[in-house]
Amino acid sequence: LMASSDATIDAMVSDIDAARDHVHLVFYIWLPDNNGLKVAEALKRAARRGVVCRAMADDLGSRLLIRSEHWRAMDEAGVHLARALPIGNPVLHALTGRIDLRDHRKIVVIDDRITYCGSQNCADPAFLIKAKFAPWVDAVIRFEGPIARQNQHLFAIDWTAHTGERLDELLRRPMPAPAPGFAAQVIGTGPTIRFAAMPELFEALIYSACKELVVTTPYYVPDDPLQAALCASARRGVETSLVFPARNDSWVVAAASRSYYADLLSAGVQIHEYPDGLLHTKSLTLDGELTLIGSANMDRRSFELNYENNILFWDPALTAQVRRRQASYIARSRPVTAEEVAGWSWHQRLSNNAVAMLGPVL
Repeated sequence: LMASSDATIDAMVSDIDAARDHVHLVFYIWLPDNNGLKVAEALKRAARRGVVCRAMADDLGSRLLIRSEHWRAMDEAGVHLARALPIGNPVLHALTGRIDLRDHRKIVVIDDRITYCGSQNCADPAFLIKAKFAPWVDAVIRFEGPIARQNQHLFAIDWTAHTGERLDELLRRPMPAPAPGFAAQVIGTGPTIRFAAMPELFEALIYSACKELVVTTPYYVPDDPLQAALCASARRGVETSLVFPARNDSWVVAAASRSYYADLLSAGVQIHEYPDGLLHTKSLTLDGELTLIGSANMDRRSFELNYENNILFWDPALTAQVRRRQASYIARSRPVTAEEVAGWSWHQRLSNNAVAMLGPVL
């Protein structure tokens, strides 16, 4: 588990600088700021020494970098580049494509043996495009072993779809014998790949909890089965905690999220609001043993419109690290009480509920 957002970028740069064969990455948001340019420069260095570098960024989320001189400089240095889900003319494209579908993934694969997974985009925690909500608070895990090949498959799906270049030969390379480790699995979903898999996974994990369930997510606009699963978890005696940002970069999503508070609290779910920046970590820990971490939020957009990537793993030691990180968020958060929610004004409750009716399009 990386210590901080800056430490994550530094570790990625170090791994890219040590790469011998290839570097593959895709980000939803890749900014031309300090951290974003650190990665861009590392890719240029790697490409110049003969490492095959393939980099992809969402055409909407990363538009500032894609339309900058730094994108052109990477291309000139020999980095193979692709724009995920190009927007083009949004008026004309609306007639021929779906501009609401986005590639929300954050994947790094290096030499088919190292991979990263978590909530962090390729940017500074100051996140200057939305600086008033900063810092962005993220969690990322660096993995080694066969799990990298699973993320490789996910990257290859995106890359082939947008460039036409097939990576079959790379995907068929013999796998080295795995070293001692733990069980892990990549979960990749999208609107064209049975989108229901991600909410079904969340629900299956929630219903599997026996003692404790801790979830952090910046955006909570659930479907009915997910809301019911969390309420049922608390009702059967599982200590169930949700951690949200106190101030969200989307007031619409914040209002919709709060419309679900009363039912959650009445079921016994503990709700915490984190005040020190935008809590962007998407994590779930289960009974101190299982962890789910990645890009997917607990909202309808992640479940039905975005291409997402998560990793599910069973390891009490690494889960303990994630759990300590979650505990640090809770320690700095303010608990939300049922009495507080009951005291909200009628027009505040009406506003939240009205916005929540738009849940399917949020």
